[in-house]
Amino acid sequence: MRAFRLLAAALTVVGMSAPMLQPVAAGAEQRALPRRIDLPRGWQPEGITTDGTSLYVGSLKNGAIWKADPSTGDGRVLAAGKRGRSAAGVDFDRRRNVLWVAGATTGVIRAQNARTGKVIASYSFGKGRFLNDLTVTRRAVYATDSFSSELAVIPLPRSGRVPLARRARTLTLSGDFKPVANQFNLNGIVHRNGWLLAVQSANGQLFRINPGTGTTTRVAVTKARLLNGDGLELQGDTLYVVRNMNNRVVALDLNHRLTAAAGLAVLTHRSLDVPATAAVARGALWAVNARFEITKPTKRTPYWITRLPLAR
Repeated sequence: MRAFRLLAAALTVVGMSAPMLQPVAAGAEQRALPRRIDLPRGWQPEGITTDGTSLYVGSLKNGAIWKADPSTGDGRVLAAGKRGRSAAGVDFDRRRNVLWVAGATTGVIRAQNARTGKVIASYSFGKGRFLNDLTVTRRAVYATDSFSSELAVIPLPRSGRVPLARRARTLTLSGDFKPVANQFNLNGIVHRNGWLLAVQSANGQLFRINPGTGTTTRVAVTKARLLNGDGLELQGDTLYVVRNMNNRVVALDLNHRLTAAAGLAVLTHRSLDVPATAAVARGALWAVNARFEITKPTKRTPYWITRLPLAR
């Protein structure tokens, strides 16, 4: 998922011209839900996920996890932060009631109890990585490494238990995907129909990935631009692509084979401030604002989640 601010000295992210589609301002579809949910000050969020009822937001700063009720906006710290930890992408594993957390530059993926926040297991993939976003399938957890042409993989046993650390491995990517030097590459990732989908931040390309072989095929995207693509959220045949530095979320209509996608709408709102990821809950899209353009966040820096309407 993202964290361009962490590499501000080395990376330059260039925005594109106005989107090809007419932006859709967040309207009054869910008036009973809060428009904005405030996070604890200084949180430095990046990833967001949902169990269908609650929202979970990680902290890049120290790996803390915050849990909120989207119907009221009330929240609490589920897991306290710890020095040396980080939380980029997060995804909910319903079968195990576990939050899988990508550890950014730490090179670690954590499995944390979704009820207590307790760390159940840790999986190390080594230094020099940026484990950015992840998705949980029935067979494995797959995480993007924005610094390499590999996915981090944690195979999942049929027993429904959390696997042993030694089972972690990497999957080398081949095919259409080509990394861009000195920039963030694969970022958001989701799964559908036995395939993986991931977006390349540096050039806005979308790829279908074979989870067994690592072969990548570029998805033909029309009527939409995905440069600075960050988190992905899949709802039915609609793929939401968060364009962080552009303060937009692009909704795409996917075909069944995941080989083509067409733009449906561009969602935006004045409260978006470099959104990183998004999750669908309570009939709305919740985008977490990472505010990466703030070069020196403090303990008092405000962060929040913005509610957007779903594409129609």
